[in-house]
Amino acid sequence: MLKIFSSLRKGLKKSFDNIRNEQLKNNLLQAIPFWIGSVITGFFAVMYAKIFAWGEHLLNFMMNWHAWMIFIIAPIGFVLSWWLVKEFAPYAKGSGIPQVMAAVELANPKEHTKIRNLLSLKIIVFKIISSVVLVIGGGAVGREGPTIQIAGSVFRKVNEYLPHWWPKISKKNMIMTGAAAGLAAAFNTPLGGIVFAVEELSKTHINYFKTALFTAVIIAGLTAQTLAGSYLYLGYPKTNDVSLMVMFPIILVAGTAGILASQLSVMMLKMSDWKKRKLKTDKANVIFLVICALFIASIAYFINREILGSGKEIMERVLFTKDKHEEWYVPILRMLGPALSFTSGGAGGIFAPALTAGASIGSVISGAIHLTPNETNVVILAGMVAFLTGITRAPFTSAIIVLEMTDRHSLIFHLMLAGMVSSIASILVSRHSLYDVIKVNFLTEIREKE
Repeated sequence: MLKIFSSLRKGLKKSFDNIRNEQLKNNLLQAIPFWIGSVITGFFAVMYAKIFAWGEHLLNFMMNWHAWMIFIIAPIGFVLSWWLVKEFAPYAKGSGIPQVMAAVELANPKEHTKIRNLLSLKIIVFKIISSVVLVIGGGAVGREGPTIQIAGSVFRKVNEYLPHWWPKISKKNMIMTGAAAGLAAAFNTPLGGIVFAVEELSKTHINYFKTALFTAVIIAGLTAQTLAGSYLYLGYPKTNDVSLMVMFPIILVAGTAGILASQLSVMMLKMSDWKKRKLKTDKANVIFLVICALFIASIAYFINREILGSGKEIMERVLFTKDKHEEWYVPILRMLGPALSFTSGGAGGIFAPALTAGASIGSVISGAIHLTPNETNVVILAGMVAFLTGITRAPFTSAIIVLEMTDRHSLIFHLMLAGMVSSIASILVSRHSLYDVIKVNFLTEIREKE
């Protein structure tokens, strides 16, 4: 096998040596790794989405069969998800976006070897397994953040496997481009991937990697569409015939969602810090996880099943059916579920749960002030942008993602207003985003360890 691989490398080098135009050859050599990484990322994004959806369907099947099953599968799912990460890939826990942000910061000549802790083939395997196990167990987590860490790992490995004669490619640009491609493939939102790379990850001038970024996002998206078909993450909610007066409910919902999202971030960080200080043994962690799982199971069994899973079905229902108005307590459940799931120590993202929490806030408030169905849809979308902004502090990324996943380009100003109001409101609770604080914790831990 090694001989075949070696002969392929030699043949490839000979083929490129035959190209007489040095600039063309160099441009091709610089571009090919990004193309390869993008195709692989698109494949992983689609396969992961299918496996994750299967996990959610399995959970619903068991709940429909016998609802009391949640008291068995929830503790098993939470403990097994945590154990897989702890034993085999400690840095696969949580979302994956802070890990990519930390890897970008470590992509310098002195510290680049530390990136292997955050982005690797092992991370890909256990990120997928742990997050799927957690969602089967009722964890309120998403797959979008994990897809970004998976994509970052793919691009890092592609860069690592390049032969010694290949032109050197910036590790930082490779990781940032991979993250953008991952987000684009996860949500089918190419512009969202580009804006995410610029707003959340990039501290270098975009001119240095704009071509690689654009092509990677396009190729990853096309690969995902080839495998999964052309689709929108949510669909086409009706938003026509809405007056400018809807801006006032948007501001109300955006401010509320921004404050609540920021408060949720603070609560999750405090829970993680408390766990680190108090739960020193595996036994203590298992007891804590079982209590959390049984608490979520009790709410699901006795009150409302909507505390479980990523919550995408909630977004689809309030946007596309006549059942548009959630009960007042659903936003609380959609914040409580992610708080307990995200801090469990297993793998799983908060992108989709944040969008769901925002949708439920918009749904409740629009019902309280008796908006029309189309106005309600606009306010729900604004709530989604606002809550995601409160978590990420990336208002433009949040607005573009929701815009693309619903194809509602006429709402660009409404969604950007929601993002900006939320961004200002969330600062009243905490100056730093959830991802920034977790990123700093990862960097501190890795630097102290090595």
